[in-house]
Amino acid sequence: MVRFLSLSSGSNGNCYYFGDDCTAFLIDMGIGARTIRKRLAEHSLSLDSIDAIFVTHDHFDHIKSLGTFTEKYHKPVYLTRTLEKALRRNFCTAGRLSGSVRILEEGKEAIVGDRLRITPFVVPHDATQTVGYHFVLDDERFTVMTDLGDVTEDAVRFASMADHLVVESNYDVDMLMTGPYPPELKRRILLQHGHLSNEQTASLLRRANHASLRDVYLCHLSANNNTPAVAFESAKKTLESIGSQASLHCLPRSCASDLFTF
Repeated sequence: MVRFLSLSSGSNGNCYYFGDDCTAFLIDMGIGARTIRKRLAEHSLSLDSIDAIFVTHDHFDHIKSLGTFTEKYHKPVYLTRTLEKALRRNFCTAGRLSGSVRILEEGKEAIVGDRLRITPFVVPHDATQTVGYHFVLDDERFTVMTDLGDVTEDAVRFASMADHLVVESNYDVDMLMTGPYPPELKRRILLQHGHLSNEQTASLLRRANHASLRDVYLCHLSANNNTPAVAFESAKKTLESIGSQASLHCLPRSCASDLFTF
């Protein structure tokens, strides 16, 4: 049985747990380790059982506690060579990952332990480099894309391989354009290396739809330019229009989600 728990999802911090009875890992550590431990324990899961951390990119809301956690627990940290170089200079991680780094190659599947097969793939976002992850655990196929500004061919390809898709649905265009953000920030969000709008996420769902897709989890919703209801309705209409039977969920920004099992 595979378990999935979103511990936090948004610009306030991102951290996602996946595991079965033998393997457990996190994607990103953008919230404090004590908070991670507490939220895992609420679902009878242990931070001490984590076997590895996978990094999507070098923004603070994804690596806040990575350095301190790795320095204390010496867990393997998997990331690309480009991200490894960036994290050597990042104030959250500089000098703290020594001996823990494991290098992944973009677009190439890696075998981690005895059970996990995982592939990082590059997505457009305004970090040094940003990757999504496609992985297989206990024959369950997942694709996770937390931050991306455009629907690329790789994004569609790996989404179309997933039984369970975790994908950003960051903002509603009208809410963003009429909201209080300064013009420079609005442009940053709207550009191809910004974030996905609800409409772009809907486009991805249409292009990547396949019969085996069972779950869609909308992540990294904006606190100011979106609401769970608006994002959910946009994706729901799209899934219904293409005849998809996938279950749809919005992941909360500042607390843990329900524990999902497969």
